[in-house]
Amino acid sequence: MTGQRKAHIAVIDIGKTNVKLALVDLVSRTELAVETQANRVLPGPPWPHFDVATQWAFLRGALARAQARHPIDGIVVTTHGACAALLDRSGALAAPVLDYEHPGPEATGAAYDALRPPFEQTGSPALPLGLNLGAQLFWQLQTEPGLAQRVHQVVTWPQYWAYLLTGQTACDVCSLGCHTDLWDPHRGTWSDLPMRLGLADKMAAARKPAEVLGTLLPGLQAETGIQAVPVLCGIHDSNASLLPHLAARDAPFSVVSTGTWVVAMAVGGGPVALDPARDTLINVSAHGMTVPSARFMGGREHDLIRGDAATVATLADADDVVKGAIMLLPSVVPGCGPFPGQTHRWTAPATPGQIEVAMGYYLALMTAECLSLIGADGPTMIEGPFAANPWFLAMLQAATGRVVTPSTDRTGTAVGAALLFDTTIPRLHQSAACHPDSALMRYAAAWRDSRPPDERAHSGHQSNRGRNAAAADPPEAHRRGRSP
Repeated sequence: MTGQRKAHIAVIDIGKTNVKLALVDLVSRTELAVETQANRVLPGPPWPHFDVATQWAFLRGALARAQARHPIDGIVVTTHGACAALLDRSGALAAPVLDYEHPGPEATGAAYDALRPPFEQTGSPALPLGLNLGAQLFWQLQTEPGLAQRVHQVVTWPQYWAYLLTGQTACDVCSLGCHTDLWDPHRGTWSDLPMRLGLADKMAAARKPAEVLGTLLPGLQAETGIQAVPVLCGIHDSNASLLPHLAARDAPFSVVSTGTWVVAMAVGGGPVALDPARDTLINVSAHGMTVPSARFMGGREHDLIRGDAATVATLADADDVVKGAIMLLPSVVPGCGPFPGQTHRWTAPATPGQIEVAMGYYLALMTAECLSLIGADGPTMIEGPFAANPWFLAMLQAATGRVVTPSTDRTGTAVGAALLFDTTIPRLHQSAACHPDSALMRYAAAWRDSRPPDERAHSGHQSNRGRNAAAADPPEAHRRGRSP
């Protein structure tokens, strides 16, 4: 975005687990305030869906409270992927907004697979549940009577909230490039799928995240006290985490966005042939460039193993884990990630403190595998909650042999999203020196040797569709906010 620099930016961050409002100071590139509320999923009918009304009420109040602290100069929205809103002619929702973890789309999976474009066109692997947005749309249109006639326009998830703020509709290229099957990232245009779904003339226009969508509606100005500030088109959350690094760093480097999903993104790495059976994909950056990526449900896996335990692990626990070769082997959440066909197991019994350490090591080793699959090189930046996990950081450096740098942002994405207003970021020059712990390097090698051979684990798997990525997930187990 060009023009006068904006100082205080309100960032609406709709994560899979939490809804946040962060007030970002662009001068210091810090978060001045953050408000959070749980992202509740309602059971239906017609399907499990997000509680949009409650979220919207919270956000309006949070915007007013932020404005009372510091006058807001602009607003931008960032959200998880695999989500869209179907609008009718009046601009209201034509149907509730589907939760992508609902297994409904698998019921029509075979028919959908006959329609979806190949991985070579979209860079989008076939995924379980509703993780492919195209599969969601196909299932909804096939199963909900009259929905095809009610739908006037389809907007991706960040732009639904931007629409509520401005009355203007759009999709953003980052959300479209997030394993939707709807976008051809190589050509920067729609894939063949919207036409095959009968939605070619109903998809809102694709725009870059930094484009100004409109100004805050008068009614919201009166309610919140905010002036007629610009509202940007908006961005997918993992790409918001990537944006500051694109502006500040020289390639090669990689960024790992952590939360419910751990998303590894490589910029300027080595050439690789992406394997869709191992949850690799092509993301689309805020600048429209293709970014090789890989992912797994790391935050969900952490919570499934640890639950609400408040154990604080010690260095003695870490020594015991390494000396006793106490390991968690993949995969805690089946059907996604680099080892979709494997079932997790422990190599030895462990105390709560040892479990906490071994869990951090497991998450790092899974992340290292993802980075390897996408040809990552150079330093690795960690965004989101795992940036505060010392066991994760130490093991990732040992497993990759490269510098690992944690971010200090509380939300992991808010500053990146705010920088859509101002990308004049000083270039950083980070040392390539890396001194990994030799004992952790041996542990990493032993963990790799303890897994079944990749070719046996993946033999015959052409896609991940049909494996329930939430099969091991008890109600309310998730506590993190990063997206697919």
